[in-house]
Amino acid sequence: MRGGRAPRLLAPVLVLLAAVVAVTSSVGVPFIPAVAELYDAPLALAQWSLTLPFLVGTVATPVLGRLGDGPYRRVVVLGALTLVVLGGVLTALPLPLPAFLAGRALQGFGLSLMPLLMAVAREALPPGRSGPTIAVLSVTVVSGVGLGYPLAGLVAELGGLRAAFWAAAAVCGAALVAAAVVLPAPAAAPRRPFDWPGAVLLGTGLAALLLALSEGGDWGWSSPLFLGTVATCLVALTGWVVSATRSPAPLVDVRLARGRRAAGGHLAILLVSVANYLLIGCVTVLAQAPQPRGLATSVLVAGLLLVPYSLATMAAGQVARRLAERLGGRGVVSGSALVVAVAGACFAVLDTELWHLFLAMAVLGVGVGGAFATVPGLVIAAVPASESSSAMALNQVLRYAGFALGSALTAVVLDLTSPAAGDVGASTGPVIGLATCAVGLTAAGLTWLLTGRAPTSRDTVRSG
Repeated sequence: MRGGRAPRLLAPVLVLLAAVVAVTSSVGVPFIPAVAELYDAPLALAQWSLTLPFLVGTVATPVLGRLGDGPYRRVVVLGALTLVVLGGVLTALPLPLPAFLAGRALQGFGLSLMPLLMAVAREALPPGRSGPTIAVLSVTVVSGVGLGYPLAGLVAELGGLRAAFWAAAAVCGAALVAAAVVLPAPAAAPRRPFDWPGAVLLGTGLAALLLALSEGGDWGWSSPLFLGTVATCLVALTGWVVSATRSPAPLVDVRLARGRRAAGGHLAILLVSVANYLLIGCVTVLAQAPQPRGLATSVLVAGLLLVPYSLATMAAGQVARRLAERLGGRGVVSGSALVVAVAGACFAVLDTELWHLFLAMAVLGVGVGGAFATVPGLVIAAVPASESSSAMALNQVLRYAGFALGSALTAVVLDLTSPAAGDVGASTGPVIGLATCAVGLTAAGLTWLLTGRAPTSRDTVRSG
C-alpha cells in the first residue's frame, strides 16, 4: 500500500479526514437550544441531536473497524464519508425534525473514522512519517473540536442554524472528494470473520437503553412500554456479552475487561465520559435559555464556552502523561476523576453568571483531559501486549457509549426540571452539577479500588 496514487498528499488528506470527526462533534453541542427553537420541540427531544451521533458512533466504530481491517478499507472509509455527507445535507435542508435527526444519526459515522485513518497511516506512509502523522491526527480531533465550536457558532449567528450545517456538509464533502482521489487501496490482506450477532445485539441494547432513559418520563416509569424497553435492553446487552465471550472473532472482545485493573480502566472511561456530556450539554443549554433562569446568550457565546474546555483538555493531557510516568496511572486517573467531580460541584453552586460557566468548563476540561490521556496506559498495562489493540477498541466503544448515555441523562433532567420548551428550571443546574459530581466521585473511587498498585513503568501512557 505504500506509495499510493498521491503519496505526498496522503498525510494532509488524512488530517482533513480527521477534521470530519471534529466537525461531527462541533455541530452538536452548542446547537441544542437552536434546534429546539427551530422545530418548536422540547429541549429533551432536541437533545437527541447530540445523543444519536454518539449512539451510531458507538456501534459503527467496531463495525467499520472490522470491515475495514481487510482488503476493503478504502471502500469502508469512502462509504462512511458518503453517509456523513448525506447526513449533513439532511440536517441542512428545511425538512421535518425526524429527517433532521436521521441526518444527525448518519453524521455519527464520522466518529468511527479515527481507527481506520490511523491504520492507513501505519500501512501507507513511510516509517519515519507514520508516527508523527498519527500524533497529528489525534491532535487534530481535539484542537479541531475546540476551534469548531466557536466557528460553528459564528456561522450560525451570521447565517442561521442551517447555514452552519451546510458549512459542515461542505467540509465533509471536500474530505470525501479528497479521499476518493488520494486514499490508496490497502495491501492484500485476508478477510476476517464478522460478528453480525454481536453488532445487532450491541446496537439494539444501547438503542433500547437510551430510548428508555429519554422517553421514560413521557411513557411513565412504571408503564409496560418503559419496562418492556428496559427488558429489551437487558436481554440484548446480556446476549451481546455472552456472544462476545463465545465468538472466535468477537466484534468487541469483552473478555479483555476481566481482571480488576482492566475493569477499573474501562469503568473509569465510561463514567468520566458520562459526566463529561452531562455537564457539557447542560452548560450550553443554560447559557442560551431565556432569563431569568438562563443567561440568554447567543449560540456564538455558547460555542466560546467550550474553548476553555478544549484548551484545558489538551494541556491537562500533556501534564497527565508526564505525571503518569512518575506516579503511575492509578493515581492520575483517580485524581482526574476527582477534578471532574469538582467541576460538577462548582456548577451545582455557581451557575448564575457567565464566568461561572467558563470556570466549570475549564475545570471539567482538566479532569477529562487527564483521564482520557492516562486511561489507555492503565488498560494496556493490564492486558497482554498482543491484545492491546483489542483492549483499546473496547475502551473506545465505552467512551462513545458514555457520551451517548451522558447526553441522554441530560435530556432526562431537562425533561423533569424544565417548566416549558426551550427554558430551564431553577433546579436544572444544581441537579446536573450534583449528578456530575456523583459520577466523578464514583469513577475516582472505583478506579482507586480496582486498579491497585503497579510499577509506574507499566502505567505509562503508550498510546499517545
